[in-house]
Amino acid sequence: MVFVLDQHKKPLMPCNEKRARQLLECGRAVIHKMAPFTIRLKDRTADESAFQPLRIKCDPGSKTTGVAIILEGAQGPQVLLLGEIVHKADIKARLDKRRSLRRGRRHRKTRYRPPRFQNRQRKGGGLPPSLEARVDQTLHALAKIRKLAPITDLSVEHVKFDTQKLQNPEISGVEYQQGTLLGYEVREYLLEKWGRACVYCGATAVPLEVEHIVPKSRGGSNRMSNLTLACPACNQTKGNQTAEEFGYPQIQAQARKPLKDAALMNATRWRLFEQLKAPGLPVEGGSGARTKMQRMAHGFPKEHYFDALCVGESTPERFTQIPAFVQIWTAKGRGARQMCGTDKYGFPIRHRARRKVYFGFQTGDWVQAIVPRGKYAGTHTGRVLVRANGRFDMASQGQRVVQGISYQYCRIIQRGDGWQYEQKLVSA
Repeated sequence: MVFVLDQHKKPLMPCNEKRARQLLECGRAVIHKMAPFTIRLKDRTADESAFQPLRIKCDPGSKTTGVAIILEGAQGPQVLLLGEIVHKADIKARLDKRRSLRRGRRHRKTRYRPPRFQNRQRKGGGLPPSLEARVDQTLHALAKIRKLAPITDLSVEHVKFDTQKLQNPEISGVEYQQGTLLGYEVREYLLEKWGRACVYCGATAVPLEVEHIVPKSRGGSNRMSNLTLACPACNQTKGNQTAEEFGYPQIQAQARKPLKDAALMNATRWRLFEQLKAPGLPVEGGSGARTKMQRMAHGFPKEHYFDALCVGESTPERFTQIPAFVQIWTAKGRGARQMCGTDKYGFPIRHRARRKVYFGFQTGDWVQAIVPRGKYAGTHTGRVLVRANGRFDMASQGQRVVQGISYQYCRIIQRGDGWQYEQKLVSA
């Protein structure tokens, strides 16, 4: 799929690669952006064009967020784009390191810097910086897509588990995966809580059964705090014993602990859901259990982009077309604000220059280097790390680092915008 803009840079309906190539060859269009690849028509405006419904679907995750764009046309639902947004993973580690350096300075015989807690108060209802950044990165990526395609509807997985489906724990047959949504809400909750493995033997490659920690014949209930997962062999061997009698007293204590990761993700999803409703587009919500049920019904493997494709009740029974490649957008940021580098004890060892541009290049730019000879002879494409001496480092696709490339061999493909763009084949 290729994004298309009109002559005023307003989004038009996307086209396929062949059509984009024909428009470029006949001179009706020019390349507007290399990543994501976008063309701009010279002789067309949005007012003169016809549009079809485009729905973007989003499956938020702790490390990777899945994205999909569906064309709801007359020929049936077509998948125009499958993508993954890879979030930054070192935000909390950087904050912890900065906090330890500040505390170290206060306790050494150095210049005293009093704590300024009044400047670090979090706003009411705020999220931790790592979670806030995840929401911002997702919103930023979706905003980029909305500038390139005329999106009419949004679907987002805003809760991992539909808690309303869990309010009646005494539902008949819940331990046998029956009930609302065929028990997917209960089962998905237990899979997430117990690590998708048998709690007794640790088996993962076998069917797992919902099992009572204290058997019902011994007074156990159907509450979530009394349910766990076990493989058929362990479930039969355990029989009428409690988990403590079976030799696993820690299971009961672990069952009472809340699912913190799920609570954090639920808070993030709700914040994202509220932010997505702000522009005024109709937003459809869905639970993770429904997403899993619909993905399994379509026979898709477990991937973030396939999860996004199956979010919400709007998921059709079949798709007429699925792309061959997945777009990978990795959040890299625009650099660090730290001007002074320190050793592990907190003493300064280097200082960052205020200048960012060297020989016309800046760290984060997407460049192509044609090296005629030497160890790295050949053509390399990727994000560049500039140096004042003119010998640059480059992270090519696949994270292969090429070092010491002269700026004379480099040419700009696209200026850095805080993202790294790659693609890979869709999983079969």
